[in-house]
Amino acid sequence: MERVWNYGNRAFDRALPRYLTDSLIVNGKARCDSWSYGFRTCSRRWLNVPAKDRLLYITTPIFYVNDKPHIGHLHSALVADCLKRFFELRGHRIQQAAVKAKKPMQVFCDEASQRFRDLFDAANIQYTTFIRTTEKRHEKAVCFFWVIITLDRHYVMDGIHEGWYSISDEAFYTESEVSNVTDSKSGESYKIASETGKRVEWTQEENYKFRLSEFQERLLHWLATESNAVVPSNRYNEVKSWIQTGLSDLSVSRSRSRLNWGIRVPDDPEQTIYVWLDALINYLTVTGYPWPDNSVSAADHGWPPHVHIIGKDISRFHAVYWPAFLMAANLPLPRQVFAHSHWTMKKMKMSKSLGNVIDPLQAMDKYGVDAIRYYLMRDGGIADDSGKLIFIPTDYSEQNIQFRYKKDLVGQLGNLVSRSASNTLNPKLLIPQNPNNNSSNSDDLALRDKLQSLPDIVAEHYQKLNLNKGLAAIFDTLAEANRHFTIYEPWRLVNDPSQQDRLNTSLFYAAESARIAGILLQPVMPTKMSRLLSKLGVKPNERTWEHAKFAHGWPADVNTPRMFSKESSVIFPKF
Repeated sequence: MERVWNYGNRAFDRALPRYLTDSLIVNGKARCDSWSYGFRTCSRRWLNVPAKDRLLYITTPIFYVNDKPHIGHLHSALVADCLKRFFELRGHRIQQAAVKAKKPMQVFCDEASQRFRDLFDAANIQYTTFIRTTEKRHEKAVCFFWVIITLDRHYVMDGIHEGWYSISDEAFYTESEVSNVTDSKSGESYKIASETGKRVEWTQEENYKFRLSEFQERLLHWLATESNAVVPSNRYNEVKSWIQTGLSDLSVSRSRSRLNWGIRVPDDPEQTIYVWLDALINYLTVTGYPWPDNSVSAADHGWPPHVHIIGKDISRFHAVYWPAFLMAANLPLPRQVFAHSHWTMKKMKMSKSLGNVIDPLQAMDKYGVDAIRYYLMRDGGIADDSGKLIFIPTDYSEQNIQFRYKKDLVGQLGNLVSRSASNTLNPKLLIPQNPNNNSSNSDDLALRDKLQSLPDIVAEHYQKLNLNKGLAAIFDTLAEANRHFTIYEPWRLVNDPSQQDRLNTSLFYAAESARIAGILLQPVMPTKMSRLLSKLGVKPNERTWEHAKFAHGWPADVNTPRMFSKESSVIFPKF
């Protein structure tokens, strides 16, 4: 199938790549979905689909394999995993992708990639797809995408590119994006990228350039109409400022002689496709792109993503370059880019040179998988590295882990279960139905109101990726439940038959608070909460978000109450 394509300043007498099958070619042009650019078009279509039928697509960042995974990698993956588990409890179908980028040397990449798999498995992260950009399916998607934005839509041109280039970042920077530094030991002066701190060198070479400047107004319009397209707000404002400052055309290939690792430009073996165009497309690859049936919409393949979860250092690639690439290909934009802050230690960024990088596998081995999951989600920063906007620290420390474990997990949740399943107070291990359903007792009413409103409060925070606030709401309620238990001193009531009703009420509220909390905490601590709910006699099919309603599903017959299992009630043992 021979074609002559006029492309930039070149003319190619070329054969269409084998992966562009006849069914995907119309009059010599590759078919693409008829979606118009922007968020609203795809949102209306998606919102008309019943909640349980929506395929939600959640992605982790694109991790480089230039070193072993650290606590920041685990944090990003955990946010994605917790969100996935939350939506599953709400009845959604989920597709989740853990994505891996590439670095030179195949053996090195294979070993490094396995370390990420090992970490995700150890942390109980349920990814649907683990993709590497070295896979054949990804090469197919990248080449197809390249043809769409170049030969079909003419958003790529060839020419001479020059600028300050960072090998570490695989990126060119403008004069305004670099700064001068002097080595304190050698006295050498050189330039670094202001954003990443990586050294840059002036470079001039022939390559292909994407017409990024043509998308400046469209990107600003996207941000103006979709205020939650990039969160949190300080990241949104940062991205908006970058675009308003002015966008230059972007180099999207490198000379093969300088970069021989990567996907070659179709029909130009002397050029390698730019790593951040290549890598970003793997978000499309895992959906099966290029989609074989043009009659099926992008939404049926799970596109666009519900959220891209990334670290703030790659905001420019995901919130400027990636939307522009998708606009060029006439594909719907991601519904949200969530750029979280970095973990620090003693207010300093973690780095190998400072020797303050945390090995997540060692941390989980010491404190337990679910304890680390809880700590990272409870104290992980969202707004900025200082945590000022959300009033929590982002400094990693073992003292903070121990504090959360002892105060929250042992002192609040674990203590409540142990109290309600005490052999002294509850020798028959019965969980009574609320005997005072119409009680006017102010303490009962206050706790009941908290428990009734808690699922909706937590759901709202989880949906907005404010996992820390959702967790804080749960443990505030557990603190109230422990206070409620202590007020009536059930250990004094157990030997007084006239106080049996009050004792049953205390036991009920303790167990019910633990049950509701256990359901709501499943996305963050799946293993421990499975054990806790089993201890409370909660059946596996009674653990969805719907079951978190106050007194939901309790036996109608007060004479047949639920029972604790005889398994040890110590869910969180003390250190």
